[in-house]
Amino acid sequence: MSAATERLQADPEFTEVERAVINRLQTGLPLVHSPYAVVAGELGMTEQALLNTLADLLDRRILTRFGPMFHAGEMGGGLTLTAMRIPENDFEAVTQKVNSFDEVAHNYRREHELNMWFVLATETPEDIARVIGEIESATGYPVYNMPKEEEFHVHLHFPV
Repeated sequence: MSAATERLQADPEFTEVERAVINRLQTGLPLVHSPYAVVAGELGMTEQALLNTLADLLDRRILTRFGPMFHAGEMGGGLTLTAMRIPENDFEAVTQKVNSFDEVAHNYRREHELNMWFVLATETPEDIARVIGEIESATGYPVYNMPKEEEFHVHLHFPV
């Protein structure tokens, strides 16, 4: 196992401020003119301290993305869940290739025969097949497309 994979699997150490920021931002931002100022006030800190903490977590790759979630399908785009079967010795290299695609979100490892799962969000539904083909070309492994049949809304949070 590589050092990068070990780092991803290890539990990161958080300061109390980092823990508070991560936990609070998972529940969303208020729809007001200065949402970060409101959240900072809730946490008893300045808006700049909140923004600095968030930027630091992103710079250190503790958080890999922070931003709005858009429903691509509702906006005329394509959205699908995909999976791949990747041998352990190739997992890290394939992860880097897959994650280099702008259309890939939520890439995660599973303890399953299909051990890499990710969401594709594209500008049009027709782009799904094109991006899957490009990922297969780039990695040399097949991508299994599992479009949704029914949608469920779950408020999933990962308290730290």
